[in-house]
Amino acid sequence: MRRILIVGAGQAGLQLALGLQAKGYDVTVMANRSAEEIRTGRVMSTQMMFRTALRYERELGLNFWEGLAPRVEGLGVSVAGTAPGVPGVQRPVDWTGRLDGPAQSVDQRVKMAGWLDAFAERGGRVVVHSATVSDLDFLAPRYDLVVVAAGKGEIVSLFGRDPARSPYTAPQRCLALVYVHGLGPHEGHPAGEAARWSLVPGVGELWVIPALTTSGRADILFWEGVPGGPVDAFTGAFGPREHLALTLELLERFVPWEYGRATAVEPTDAGAALAGRYTPVVRDPVGRLPSGGLVLGAGDAVVVNDPLTGQGANCAAKCATSYLASILERGEEPFDAEWMRTAFERYWASARHATRWTNAMLAPQQPHVRALIGAAAGVQPVADRIANGFDDPSDFDDYFFDAARAESYVARAAAAGREA
Repeated sequence: MRRILIVGAGQAGLQLALGLQAKGYDVTVMANRSAEEIRTGRVMSTQMMFRTALRYERELGLNFWEGLAPRVEGLGVSVAGTAPGVPGVQRPVDWTGRLDGPAQSVDQRVKMAGWLDAFAERGGRVVVHSATVSDLDFLAPRYDLVVVAAGKGEIVSLFGRDPARSPYTAPQRCLALVYVHGLGPHEGHPAGEAARWSLVPGVGELWVIPALTTSGRADILFWEGVPGGPVDAFTGAFGPREHLALTLELLERFVPWEYGRATAVEPTDAGAALAGRYTPVVRDPVGRLPSGGLVLGAGDAVVVNDPLTGQGANCAAKCATSYLASILERGEEPFDAEWMRTAFERYWASARHATRWTNAMLAPQQPHVRALIGAAAGVQPVADRIANGFDDPSDFDDYFFDAARAESYVARAAAAGREA
């Protein structure tokens, strides 16, 4: 029986651990907190899992909350702007794309605590310890493979930045989120319950995501602000109520259509808010320890996308699925550096599309992208296709990045709609 150590108890690490455990591998998970500490701690992220990532969880029998989390059947996009002679912020673009399969968001405090408990109950070893490089140097010879799926801390230094795949060297957004109860309904969904994405040029973006949290049904209000702009204000020791108060001020100022349904909201709990920023990066997947041993990076340890396009948890799930297949196919052969790079490149063949699209959306929008998003308001197939690109970003390669292709696609879609 092959012995594998997985460092990190997030989406990628635990999904991979549970998948390997189900196949009979001897798996140890090293987590920096216990399940109970995760469950009762501060929120760790936003997340919205789309159809493909949810299918991967379902195939492993890990969809514990599928019947409890809100079914997100649509994805709404609004663009803020002004109109001559009309006071205040307007919404010149507003549409909702229908998803081919429902998405869902489960607070990672709920999911990761539940998965960690399940792993232990099924006989897996859990070591609660914040791993250091020296720890891994000591432990690596005792395992056939060490996978580092932790995106923070000293051990991330094992994986060098890949400059060819990392166009940014500084954070492109400041992030501020709060989980709330009491958000009112959004009027006019043609697609049932939907997540909402509001784009405010020059200021940032707001996500509103229906979610399941520790206290039940909730919504996430998540600002992505341009550094140095008006949303870059979540500094200091903000408690959830102070964080929410500032969030609401920004909603009223920049996205009044969302503020109107948020006047009675309250934080879900004492750990409901989080703020921070990080630099998008792709790293070399092979880490070399001081003694010469090798470790394989996974999830956020090697591919970090800004959460602007909601790809983080989805990419982590896809990474775990890809690595699981690579490990199973390896059989009894050694997990050497060549295999590690091959395993990563297999995953990167999918992940590169999410990274390319996210990095493009972080930059000032090109005219053809603005035109494409605007056209979706009048051509439902375009809205639906953009919405489903959140599940499969590779589809954007066909039409999103090139002005001529985008214009041609919209013209074809509009003509087909007129003929239908």
